[in-house]
Amino acid sequence: MIRLSDIKIREDLTEDEVLKKALLKNKIKPEEVEKWYIYKKSVDARKKDDIHYNYAIDVTLKNKEREKNFQKVKEYEMPKIEVTRKSTYNPVIVGAGPAGLFAGLILVDNGVSPIIIERGKKIEERISDVEEFIKTRKFCESSNIQFGEGGAGTFSDGKLNTGNNNIYSRKVLEEFVRFGAPSEILYNAKPHIGTDNLVNIVKNIREYIISKGGKFLFNSQVIDFEIVSGKIKAVTYREGNCNKKIETDSVILAIGHSARDTFKRLNELGIDIKPKNFAVGVRIEHLQKDINNVQYGDNSKLKLPTADYKLVYHAKNGRTCYTFCMCPGGQVMASSSEENSIVTNGMSNFARDGQNANSALLVNVTVEDYYKNSPLDGMYFQEDLERKAFILGGKNYNAPVQRVGDFLNGKITNEFGKVKPTYKPGVTGCDLNKILPKFVSDTMKEAIIQLDKKLHGFADEDVILTGVETRSSSPIQITRNKENLNSVNVTGLYPCGEGAGYAGGIMTAAIDGIRCAIEVLK
Repeated sequence: MIRLSDIKIREDLTEDEVLKKALLKNKIKPEEVEKWYIYKKSVDARKKDDIHYNYAIDVTLKNKEREKNFQKVKEYEMPKIEVTRKSTYNPVIVGAGPAGLFAGLILVDNGVSPIIIERGKKIEERISDVEEFIKTRKFCESSNIQFGEGGAGTFSDGKLNTGNNNIYSRKVLEEFVRFGAPSEILYNAKPHIGTDNLVNIVKNIREYIISKGGKFLFNSQVIDFEIVSGKIKAVTYREGNCNKKIETDSVILAIGHSARDTFKRLNELGIDIKPKNFAVGVRIEHLQKDINNVQYGDNSKLKLPTADYKLVYHAKNGRTCYTFCMCPGGQVMASSSEENSIVTNGMSNFARDGQNANSALLVNVTVEDYYKNSPLDGMYFQEDLERKAFILGGKNYNAPVQRVGDFLNGKITNEFGKVKPTYKPGVTGCDLNKILPKFVSDTMKEAIIQLDKKLHGFADEDVILTGVETRSSSPIQITRNKENLNSVNVTGLYPCGEGAGYAGGIMTAAIDGIRCAIEVLK
């Protein structure tokens, strides 16, 4: 194929109309085209008086001689998988988040039937539990924003960004479209699916895996691993009041970053675990119309996507403060996985049509900040902060919130201005400085003021901070061999995805699930 790049579009056009402009610019007649598709679409908003879309379109011409004068590209093709697995055991996948589901897809599409064990419920039942908690504050430890089919990413913005050009990135996008995602995620520079779409997609993936011979065990928590002579032999899971065992020689450990009880058991078994750096902070909320205005201005006649931002500040104390998982037109979610704790995250539906924009505002935490004598000390650091947030919020699952103006001046928030918090089931005005580690609050204050110079209004006194955000990444890494992705000390155990410390979002978790499944197939 050839790639027609730098196609600037300054009016709202259909895809066919965009193609016509691209062909005209490159002096190609429509009848010369054999097939085509949009490769990339992005918004260029660097000049507020000339905001436009930038397209790249891949085209195959009927006359191959004509292609010589253009940039040649190859159409994406999934690398061929050599299936040499001889085992008669079913592989076990622990966890039905993005890593576990994509591992399951690769296995069944290559003739191997996995057993997927998930402590939470099916997505349909999980939604009911989340709604019940918001209405009644009745918390379910096994079915919530963190645990259940689809994983933590289901209740998010459904971002599919990745900072690298991994060969499986396109595969992940194509699989999401295959199971119901909008096709535009294949070419948008910042693809997202939205929670409303993810719910149906996750269900479709499950049903497909089952139709191809895979099996799901919901409401079933893996509690132990049988290891003999350095090899995995079985997993034990609890279903209701009964403990059951599955013999296997391959376990993909796609447990997510909130499976703290599993972390503890793995550590007790002597599985090699290393503490790692992570980050903590708050969710910050602005009016979405203010973000739109500062990013786009008010001159463009284009129908533009809801504006986002991504900001980083390096503080004088050597720390870094940055925004993460920005959710345009979204809401802040109650994301605890344990009783008597407060954890926040962000969520948007596909339309991103909510009144507020929210993002994590995080400060880096190094191993030196928390390490005492256990690789799990980072986990305990997170737990402590989450319990303090629960107490500060009133011990009733209200989240502690504070206006930026009050945060900067160390005052308790007693009333809200133009920005109203979106967190449910409720909020309590407070002073977040009382629970945040001093290095976090000091860095955050400096950053908020300085980031306002990059994004005007970022430090508006009415902007809302909701505590606490602690689960942006896992505090541990379950070490594995680079060659075959096995645990360094247990053959057949494949640490995978976010919980194992090898991913940071839906896209990278899904890619890691694919990689681990391929190793099982070998």
